[in-house]
Amino acid sequence: MEQDFFLDERIARHYDSSSLDMFDAALLDATVGTLAALAEGGSASALELGIGTGRVSIPLAARGIRVTGIDLSEPMLSELRAKPGARDITVSIGSFRTMRLDRRFRLVFGVYNVFTTFTTQDEQVSAFVNAADHVEPGGYLLAECWIPDLQRLPPGDRIRAFELSSEHLGFDEYEVAEQRCTSHHLLLEEDRIVARGASHHRWLWPSELDLMARMSGLERHARWSSWARDPFTSDSRSCISVFSKRAE
Repeated sequence: MEQDFFLDERIARHYDSSSLDMFDAALLDATVGTLAALAEGGSASALELGIGTGRVSIPLAARGIRVTGIDLSEPMLSELRAKPGARDITVSIGSFRTMRLDRRFRLVFGVYNVFTTFTTQDEQVSAFVNAADHVEPGGYLLAECWIPDLQRLPPGDRIRAFELSSEHLGFDEYEVAEQRCTSHHLLLEEDRIVARGASHHRWLWPSELDLMARMSGLERHARWSSWARDPFTSDSRSCISVFSKRAE
């Protein structure tokens, strides 16, 4: 039986080892370097939405940025707390759609599709507005969202494999009319299934993010297709959007 991908203890234990491509040194250096540059100045602080196991926030904190995180998954946070450097990060458990903290940050960010884990537009709007409320004047909000590869989906076809490795089998199941996708995951160890789970998403088009930003009093600062800051084009499979809040 599939469990919620982000809440299952077995999946949390294997999450990092099944996502080794996300720990690629060049990718992580580019990611953290970009985030650190945005977080510097002002309060030199950052709030990560959906902090998970700390893949990004631990090296960001090591660069001198005061990092806070919010996550709904206690199993993921347990993995984070066991890592060196985790004690430098303040973590709250809850949904960043509704949770309110008593401070603002130079940078508020959600990477690796966390905004798409809300499966209705109303939920996504309230999550974005709440995130924007936590940005200090002169600060930034960053959202990294995947772009579905609908051009490769034949008429009538709903399922596409996105990863086939010795550690992880991943399949996306699309509901195009609903703008939703369920990602099915099988985590493997020595050719044996050790955990299975599913994550549910509603993809966000860049134009939706821009409109949410306007509703939240932000304006677009930059948009890239990668952490190397490649231009965003019609062929891009990822969208990194940065929005700014005017200084008072």
